[in-house]
Amino acid sequence: MKITKKRFVLIALFVFPLLFFLLLSTGINNFKKLSTLTYNVSLDVLEDTISMQDHVTLLCFLGDNIEAKKGGVFNLNQKIYKEFYGYRPFQIIAIYPETSEEDVKKLSSDLETFTDMYKWNFISMDREVISSLHANLKTKDLLDSSLYSKKVYLIDKELSLRGRDNDGDEEKQIIYGYNIESVAELNNKMEDDIKVLLYEYRAAFKNKNKAVRKN
Repeated sequence: MKITKKRFVLIALFVFPLLFFLLLSTGINNFKKLSTLTYNVSLDVLEDTISMQDHVTLLCFLGDNIEAKKGGVFNLNQKIYKEFYGYRPFQIIAIYPETSEEDVKKLSSDLETFTDMYKWNFISMDREVISSLHANLKTKDLLDSSLYSKKVYLIDKELSLRGRDNDGDEEKQIIYGYNIESVAELNNKMEDDIKVLLYEYRAAFKNKNKAVRKN
């Protein structure tokens, strides 16, 4: 039997949406949440300055040698911040020693020439407080002598540290934070993981609405 053009169009209109739905359903069913590595991170030192509850936060440590390390910050800004700053709960918090105030102003000014900075937050702290804050993340990463870390940390809305507990690139490697000095890691791992976390919240919101409608 010869299939006419009109009949083909009708079949396509029915079959293609069905196939798309099946593929989408498979993806949702196989969806795996991003690993929680540290529950309820103690972030009390930040409470009086900025809200982290109900936000997806990227937490980074700039140290006191900012001019030498700013390349990683620019990577983070270009590859991650510009991709996600349009999402309402998203923000970046950059911690630095009080002695680096002028360097941070210059860094912020440099970023501002090509970036909408409203979700960048630069917060100064005493050196001991910075060390304590980083320790509260309970990672295997260390701050260097300038209190800088090349890792940026992903904190969820419930103030828990998210990451990978078994990264596929290296057997059983745990990713507590993402290397801002590596464009490849930001592109291939961090961007994907933030998308997973945002999808997790979106799916939870949809399920909650469905439950409300049923009741």
